[in-house]
Amino acid sequence: MFVYEGCLAEKEFADKVLSRILRMPVLVNSAKRQLVLNKGTEKFIFRYESGREDELLDALIEQAKDRRTQFDWFDAAVLSFKLTQSLIGQADELLDENTDAQIHAN
Repeated sequence: MFVYEGCLAEKEFADKVLSRILRMPVLVNSAKRQLVLNKGTEKFIFRYESGREDELLDALIEQAKDRRTQFDWFDAAVLSFKLTQSLIGQADELLDENTDAQIHAN
């Protein structure tokens, strides 16, 4: 499920870039995650299930194409970068857990 909340407002590019506040993906429950982008008076919330990140990327693309919102290609790029960082962090945690388990097993 992908959710968009907010009101539309005209902004200049510099104002848009400076007013962006980005939160890292947050664990909602064991299988759901979210990306949140606060952009001026708008708030973009993208909720997705772990393992369905490809659908999230598709939704970011569709949202960037939609001219009815202020969500643009830069926003999509920033959120996809944050998604990648989150996935790398999760992979690192799994590797650390596996390494710790092997050390304790020996």
